[in-house]
Amino acid sequence: MTIQTLVTLGVFAPLLGAMIAGFFGRRIGDVASQAVTTGLLFFSCAVSWIVFSQWTWGGLEAFTVHLAPFIHVGEFQSNWSIRVDAMSAVMLIVVTSVSSLVHLYSWGYMKEDDSRPRFFAYLSLFTFMMLALVTAADFLQMFFGWEGVGLASYLLIGFWYKKPSATAASIKAFVVNRVGDFGFLLGMMTVFWMFGTIEFAKLFPLIAGKAGTGWEFLGHTWSALDLAGLLLFIGAMGKSAQFFLHTWLPDAMEGPTPVSALIHAATMVTAGVYMVCLLSPLYEHAPVASQFIAIIGGVTAIFAATVGMMQNDIKRVIAYSTCSQLGYMFFAAGVGAYQPAMFHLFTHAFFKALLFLGAGSVIHGMHHEQDMRKMGGLVKLLPWTYGTMMIGTIAITGLGIPGIGGFAGFYSKDSILESAYAAATTGHSAAGMFAFVIGISAALLTAYYSWRLVFMTFHNKPVWKEEEGAHAHHGDDHASHAQIETHSEPLDGDDHAHDDHHHGPLKPHESPLVMVLPLLLLSVGAVAAGMIFAPHFIGHHEAEFWRGAIFVGGDNHVLHESHNVPTWVKWAPLIVTLLGTAIAYWLYVVKEGAAKEMADRKGPLWTFLYNKWFFDELYDAVFVKGAKAIGDFFWKIGDVKIIDGLGPNGAAWASLKSGGWLSRFQSGFVYFYAFVMLIGVAAFLAFAIFTWGA
Repeated sequence: MTIQTLVTLGVFAPLLGAMIAGFFGRRIGDVASQAVTTGLLFFSCAVSWIVFSQWTWGGLEAFTVHLAPFIHVGEFQSNWSIRVDAMSAVMLIVVTSVSSLVHLYSWGYMKEDDSRPRFFAYLSLFTFMMLALVTAADFLQMFFGWEGVGLASYLLIGFWYKKPSATAASIKAFVVNRVGDFGFLLGMMTVFWMFGTIEFAKLFPLIAGKAGTGWEFLGHTWSALDLAGLLLFIGAMGKSAQFFLHTWLPDAMEGPTPVSALIHAATMVTAGVYMVCLLSPLYEHAPVASQFIAIIGGVTAIFAATVGMMQNDIKRVIAYSTCSQLGYMFFAAGVGAYQPAMFHLFTHAFFKALLFLGAGSVIHGMHHEQDMRKMGGLVKLLPWTYGTMMIGTIAITGLGIPGIGGFAGFYSKDSILESAYAAATTGHSAAGMFAFVIGISAALLTAYYSWRLVFMTFHNKPVWKEEEGAHAHHGDDHASHAQIETHSEPLDGDDHAHDDHHHGPLKPHESPLVMVLPLLLLSVGAVAAGMIFAPHFIGHHEAEFWRGAIFVGGDNHVLHESHNVPTWVKWAPLIVTLLGTAIAYWLYVVKEGAAKEMADRKGPLWTFLYNKWFFDELYDAVFVKGAKAIGDFFWKIGDVKIIDGLGPNGAAWASLKSGGWLSRFQSGFVYFYAFVMLIGVAAFLAFAIFTWGA
C-alpha cells in the first residue's frame, strides 16, 4: 500500500466512524459505537505518526492526492485533494493524537450517558472536518473544513441540548464564528480576484509579483496583499478566539470536558494559527497585516491572562489560558517567526489537552464540582491526576533552565519571546518590542494563575467534608442524560447533575484507568515533545524539516537572530515564571485566605478583571440589544404600522368594507334589479334634461 493511499484512508476513517455511530448507533449499541469510532481514530493516529516520522527522518517529499472535482464554476476551480507537507504532517499528528486519546478518555467520562453513540459520532465528525481543513490544497476545501468544525463544535458544545446554558453557549460560538468567517470569505474572494486561482501550489509563486499592487478605494490606495491578509486574519480571529472575537471560547466550557480538550485546546482554535503560518508567502509581503496580527496576538495574550487570574471555575481558568497561549502563537507569526509559532502549537496540544482532561478527572472525582473554592486537599486522594496536572502546569508555564532544558513549553514559548525581541532589535519592529514586553508580562501571569489552580485544587485545606455516616459511593459517577435533560434548573456542575442519592458530600476519588491512561500518555508529550523536536522545528535541522512549507523572505532573519539574543533575554522568562509562582505560593499556601480577603473587597480593578473587561456586557448592549431595537423598529413601525397599515389594515380593509356594502345590491331578485335599472334610467334622464336645459 502506498503512502498516498494510506493517508487517504487515515483522513476518511473518522468520517466512516461518525457515519456508523451516527446512523446505526442505536442498533449496534453503545459499546460497539465507541469501539468503532475509537478504533478508527487510533488507526488515523497511527497513519499520522507514520507520515510524520517519514517526513522527519525518512526523507518523505511533499505530495498532493487529487481525489475528485469539488466545485468548478468558470475559472473558479476547486478539487478535493489531500496535501501532505511539513505543515499538514504536524497538524495530522496534533489532531489525531489528541482526538484518539479524547475518544478513549470519554469511555470513562461519559460512561453513564444515554447518548454515547451520538456523542462519539460528533467527536469523529469534528475530527474528520479538522483533517479536511489541514490537508486542503486550496482555499475552498479549507473553508469546507473551517465551516465543518464550526458545525461540529456547535453540536458538541450544545450536546446536552436541554441544558439552557449549553444551548446558549453553542449558539454564541456559532454566531461569533460567523463574523470571522465572513472575513475569511471576503479574503478568499480578494485572492481569487487578484490571482485568478485559489489553489495554494499555483498561488504562492505568484504572490511576490503582486507585491506593491494597490487598490483604489475612498480616494486612497490600499495594499491589495495587506487587504487580503487582514480579511483572512479576521477569519482566524473568530476561529482562534482572538481579542474582540474571543467571547465564545469561555462559554464553550458548557460542553462536556472531553469536548473542551478536543475543540478548545489543540485543534479547532489552532486552525487560525495554522492558516496564518501556511500563508507565510502572503504575509511576508503584507507588512501592515503582519503588524496587525502581532498587535492583536499580544493584546489577546495579556487580556486572557489577566482574566484567567480571577476565574474560579477550573475549566474557565484553562480556557482563558488557551486564549492567552494562542495570542503567543499569533504574535510570533506576526513578527515573522512562523516556525516557533507552529512549534508552540505542537507542544501546546499536549499540555493543554492534558490540563483539560486533568480538570475533567478532578470534576469527576469531586462528583461534578467545578468551583475551585470548594476543593482543596486532593493530593493524596487523586494522586495520578495530581501528578499529571503538575506536569502540565510545569509545561505551560515554560519552566526550564536556559542552556540545560525543561518541559515542552520551555522550548516553544522561550523561542517565541526571543524571536519577538530579535524582530524588535534587528528588524526595528515596534510591534516586535510590544509583543516581547507583553509576552514577558503574560508569562508572569501564566505562572501565577496556573499554580493558583494547582494550589486551590490540591494543596489548600479541603473545603469539602465527608459527612459522618454518609453512604459509600457505588458505581454511578454520572447522572444519566435523561436526568440532566429533565433537571428543572440550570446545572451548576460540569456536565452532569449532582448525585442526589446521598445525604452529604462524598469523598473525592481517583478516576478509572481508561481516563488516567490518556493523562499519562499526554504527560509524555508535555515532558519530551520540546526536547525531542526543537532541533527540527526551530533548531539546526529547521530548514530540512520545513522544506519550503514555510516561506521566509530574504529580509526575515528573525529565527536566526533569536538564537543570538542577549543573555538577559534568555533568562527573563525563567525569572518572571519563578516570580509568578512565588506570588501564587505566598497568597494561596503561605497566607492561605489572603487572596479571598482581597477578592471580598471587590475593588475596581478586581471588578474589571473578574467581569472579563465587561466585553459581554458591552456586546450585549451594542449588538444584542441594538439588533433587537432595530428588529423591533422594522417590525412595529415598518411592518405593523406602514405595511400592515397601508395593506391589510388600510386599502385591503377599505376594499373589504366597500365590497360588503356593495354586496347588498346583489339580492338575486329580478324585481330588485329592474327597480335599480329604473332608478338608473331616471337618474340619467334627469342629468340629460338638466344639462340640455342649461
